[in-house]
Amino acid sequence: MAVAPSPQATAAAAALSRHRSAAVPPVPRSVRVATAARRPGWTRARAGLVARAVVAAKGELASSDTGGHEVLMFEALREAMIEEMTLDPTVCMIGEDVGDYGGSYKVSKGLSEMFGDLRVLDTPIAENSFTGMGIGAAMKGLRPVVEGMNMGFLLLAYNQISNNCGMLPYTSGGQFKIPIVIRGPGGVGRQLGAEHSQRLESYFQSIPGIQMVACSTPYNAKGLLKAAIRSDNPVVLFEHVLLYNLKEKIPDEEYICSLEEAEMVRPGSQLTILTYSRMRYHVMQAVKTLVNKGYDPEVIDIRSLKPFDLHTIGNSIKKTHRVLIVEECMRTGGIGASLRSAIIDNFWDELDARPVCLSSQDVPTPYAATLEDATVVQPAQIVAAVEEICQ
Repeated sequence: MAVAPSPQATAAAAALSRHRSAAVPPVPRSVRVATAARRPGWTRARAGLVARAVVAAKGELASSDTGGHEVLMFEALREAMIEEMTLDPTVCMIGEDVGDYGGSYKVSKGLSEMFGDLRVLDTPIAENSFTGMGIGAAMKGLRPVVEGMNMGFLLLAYNQISNNCGMLPYTSGGQFKIPIVIRGPGGVGRQLGAEHSQRLESYFQSIPGIQMVACSTPYNAKGLLKAAIRSDNPVVLFEHVLLYNLKEKIPDEEYICSLEEAEMVRPGSQLTILTYSRMRYHVMQAVKTLVNKGYDPEVIDIRSLKPFDLHTIGNSIKKTHRVLIVEECMRTGGIGASLRSAIIDNFWDELDARPVCLSSQDVPTPYAATLEDATVVQPAQIVAAVEEICQ
C-alpha cells in the first residue's frame, strides 16, 4: 500500500510551514507504512524530534506573542494532522465521514485528497469495529488517529478501548505498544439532547494504561494532538463541541504541548481554581467579577486528566492554601472527585479550607435550553463558591 503524500499534501504542508526555518522533508513515494515503522533509526529520530519540540514548548507563553497566524480550533487540529501525516507516513486517520465529508466538525477537511483514502479511511457506523481496527493497526506499527463522530458513540467501543487499547501492552508482557489517538467532540452543546451531551472522562479515567488530555484553546489543541500522535502510549483527546470555532493566534513554528503538564492561565495569591475544557471560560468570566470584588484567584487549566500534574497543582495550593475545582463532568465519579481525592491525599496539610468541587448535575442533560443550563456550572455559582471559601 503506497502511503506517500500527494502533491496537494506537500503543498498544504509547505503553506503551513512558510515561516519555519527548515521545511519538513518529503516522504519518498516508495515508502510503505509497515516498513517505515520498522526502519532502523526511526525510533531514535522520533525521540529526537519529540525532545526538540518539548524544549521549544517550554517557551509556549512567550512564543504566542511573536508573529503567528489566527486559526479556529478545528483548523488548529487540522493543521496538526496535516503536519504529522506529512512528517510520518505511519500516521493515518480512521472514522465515520472523515474522508470526503471532512469529519463532523471539519477537522479532516481535504485530508483524503491530500493523503488518499487509505490513510484517511471512511468507515461504516460501527465504532467497536473501526476502533478495534485502529488498535490492531497500532500493534502492527501504524499511528492511527481514531475520530468518534461524538464521544458518546465511543461507548460502543468501550471493550476495545479498555480490554485491548489500555491493557494489551501489559498483558502481552511488553511485546506490543499501542500508539493510538482516540479523539472527538463531547460535552454539553446547545440542545443536543442527553445522548449527544455526554462527558466520558469519568468513564475512561478508570482504564489502566491510557492517558487522557482535554484541549481548551486552538494553541493547546494543536500542541496536544501532535504530542499525542507522537506518543507511544494510547491517548484519549477530549474536544468540546462548543469550542471548535474559538479563534486564537498560534505560532507559525512547530511546537507541541506536554501531555502531562497543566497550564497556568492566571497567576494569583488567594485561591487556586482548577478547571479544564469549556469550564475554563466560565471560570474566566467569574474571575472578572471576583477581581472587581477584590479577590485574587489563581486559575490553572489542568489539561492532563490522567495523570494529574500534581507538581503544578501542589505548588499553587502551597501558595494559596485554598482550592476550588470547576468541571463539566458529572459529580459522582467524575474528574473533580478524583482530583479532590488526590489533593486531600497529597496536600492536606497545606489547606486552610476544605477543597470544593463544582460539577454538573447527576442527571441526563435536558433538551430544553433553560434546563440544560441549570445542569452545568455557571459563572455566578463560581463567584459564590469563591466567596464562601475565602470567608
